[in-house]
Amino acid sequence: MLQRNKSLLAFNTFGIDATASHFSSFDSIASLKELLLNRDDMPLFILGGGSNILFTQDFNGLVLKNEILGFEILEENEETVLVKAGAGMNWHEFVLKCISLDYGGVENLSLIPGNVGASPMQNIGAYGTEIKDVFEFLDAVHISSGTIQRFTNEECAFGYRESIFKNKVKGEYVICHVGFRLSKKHILNTSYGAIEAALQDQNIKDPKIKDISNAVISIRQSKLPDPKVIGNAGSFFKNPIVSKKKLTQLLDQHPEIPNYPSGEDAAKLAAGWLIEQSGWKGKVIEARYGVHKKQALVLVNYKDAKGSEILNLSLQIINDVEQKFGVRLEREVNIL
Repeated sequence: MLQRNKSLLAFNTFGIDATASHFSSFDSIASLKELLLNRDDMPLFILGGGSNILFTQDFNGLVLKNEILGFEILEENEETVLVKAGAGMNWHEFVLKCISLDYGGVENLSLIPGNVGASPMQNIGAYGTEIKDVFEFLDAVHISSGTIQRFTNEECAFGYRESIFKNKVKGEYVICHVGFRLSKKHILNTSYGAIEAALQDQNIKDPKIKDISNAVISIRQSKLPDPKVIGNAGSFFKNPIVSKKKLTQLLDQHPEIPNYPSGEDAAKLAAGWLIEQSGWKGKVIEARYGVHKKQALVLVNYKDAKGSEILNLSLQIINDVEQKFGVRLEREVNIL
């Protein structure tokens, strides 16, 4: 059912009270096609879990909330299983479902906010794992024609927090189902020190995928604010990638700067460290919004902040980091 002047406050984890002039939800490809057919060329925005969006103004158009659910096993053998999930399924619930069936590969991605459909859009990643490592395919509806197209791993052109859906075909498709190739014979990824430390604290010497998931959940809960308590969208900025030449220059001036290899001639820097060194960590503005006290990557809405205020805060941070380090941060959150 089409609703008019719908508040989006309950549909975004930042807790921004923006309004959509037209709003509806869909729980199947058929209902999506019908809504697209009757939208009268209104501007369109597809809403998932609302965990990676900052509304800076009201939306004069049609917001469609993806509520396609479902979990299906398509094929399996002794080593792997191919599962298909609805794009409207909560991501963490999907991870827990896989773990309950002893399907491995996504345990390091536990507690990431958002829905299944958003996972390939930005190639979500954490603790040494990215969606591209387990992604098999996605099915999407082409908005203009209504046709269904299947995209393979290669066709999605995954990069660091990137895919074809964030650049080349942005706004052209609605992701409806996602297929993942998961393991039945697990190769655990405990390479991140925080995971190893968490397992040692619990005296777990032979971890299972559930143990990895629990460790990741514990780490994330200790560092990141719960959006149900404090409005936020998780990491607001991408970790910047710089050339090795630039890294050498930075290390000359800041020997302690955290850095990680990224390809043959590049390195990834810790955006949170850059922001903290620029004096922003824990800063609160007008007692309403600011930068989280435990994780400088996270911008927060304490009370009744406007999206435009948080956007302006992010610009101040970007400018200060660039002035201090000569590195320009990119936003990970979508701005509308």
